[in-house]
Amino acid sequence: MSAPVHHIAHFDLDSFFVSVEILHNPSLKGKPVLVGGGDRGVVAACSYEARKFGIHSAMPMKQALQKCPSAIVTNASRSQYSHYSRWVTELIAERVPVFEKASIDEFYVDLTGMDRFFGVNSFAQELRAHITRTTGLPISCGIASARFIAKMATNEAKPNGFLAVPPGRETAFLWPLPIDKINGVGEHTAQLLRSKGLYRIEDIAKTPLELMIAIAGKWGESLWEKAQGRGST
Repeated sequence: MSAPVHHIAHFDLDSFFVSVEILHNPSLKGKPVLVGGGDRGVVAACSYEARKFGIHSAMPMKQALQKCPSAIVTNASRSQYSHYSRWVTELIAERVPVFEKASIDEFYVDLTGMDRFFGVNSFAQELRAHITRTTGLPISCGIASARFIAKMATNEAKPNGFLAVPPGRETAFLWPLPIDKINGVGEHTAQLLRSKGLYRIEDIAKTPLELMIAIAGKWGESLWEKAQGRGST
């Protein structure tokens, strides 16, 4: 008997902290918003409008404000974030038997086998819509046969989108993407790989495994496996 096709859904609340702040202050919508603790702290989260200025989370607040002096800074509402995170967790638990809360704003849902009863994609999209209707929070979702591909699909679907990678189409999705789209590849690793002429995931996939190990050790082996579309489910 052949092994079942895995269907892993990854749900990620879009710019979660900022989205919660907008729920409580709708005038922030559509504006560059920074969540953090003053000009001596760092950016905990930023709106998509702020990201257009090159701002990202963990950036020093002072630097972020230099990039976008008109940005609106709001203090983090930790208790509110926890409240909404628990709410979303409860909504998911009501509808699916197996899921993992990976962080305050992201979840993995195992839909394997559920395609015998209904369409996996339509179920995931309905769950996503249900979460947004109920809480007011935008959420993106990616579905694939492996966790890391599902997460990458979510990242490509953002903001407030949905993307399913059909079984057998993993490399068609992965290979055109730049190497820094792989989860865990930071700027240092990306620069190392680019210095070896590796710019897209396809370049990694077509590099001999032994050479990838020589370039980046065990991490090089892991990258090579991911580039083949293989990974943990």
